[in-house]
Amino acid sequence: MRLDKYLADMGLGTRSEIKKEIKAGHVTVNGELIKDPGFNKVTSSDHVIYCGTEISYEEFVYYMLNKPAGVISASEDPREETVVDLIDERTRRDLFPCGRLDRDTEGLLLITNDGGLAHRLLSPKHHVDKTYYAVVAGEITEEDADLFREGLVLPDGLECMPAELVIVSQDEFDSPDPDDDTISTEILITIREGKFHQIKRMFEAIGSKVIYLKRLTMGPLTLDENLEPGEYRRLTDTELDSLMKL
Repeated sequence: MRLDKYLADMGLGTRSEIKKEIKAGHVTVNGELIKDPGFNKVTSSDHVIYCGTEISYEEFVYYMLNKPAGVISASEDPREETVVDLIDERTRRDLFPCGRLDRDTEGLLLITNDGGLAHRLLSPKHHVDKTYYAVVAGEITEEDADLFREGLVLPDGLECMPAELVIVSQDEFDSPDPDDDTISTEILITIREGKFHQIKRMFEAIGSKVIYLKRLTMGPLTLDENLEPGEYRRLTDTELDSLMKL
């Protein structure tokens, strides 16, 4: 690829800034001084020195993020903090979240620049399982779980694919509103699609309300329990291999 693109991809400045550094004689490729920004024989295996620093090229990067509540699932926004903003070690400027989590939803989110992988994970025809932990208002019964397994039809006509709902526990909670339910149910739910606010709408369809929602898994990826909300890490080789087999 072109030398200026190679360096810009690694977040070293704008193309115009990088061109000035190249023309000033601050870049070598395999020990050879290159002053032409259009030099187009650079590969990821080449030894590139930029302003005295060795630059390693990565075509694709993959981060596991434990998304905190209050952050939007977007690459950039002029007013709001985004999930990509949380990746403070990033060098590439083309990162994006693989899928979306609502502003108030926490948990597993893959941040990458690999569009092919994102397509495989999100394409409806692949039906990648996603498991969530949720706390919902009211008592959820095995009869409700059967409705989820059969495939709910929402009031707006959306036909949901069958979902697996497991009741974990039920407990009482104090509500400031006397008309609210005073029982909450902890559940695990696995869905194979990701329509807008889908889980919240599914529980609303059976007369309940989601109080808390956190994604735990996406396909073969499982949220690292050591990651606090807002923390991230790169995927391991094993995790990446499992994703590439989708």
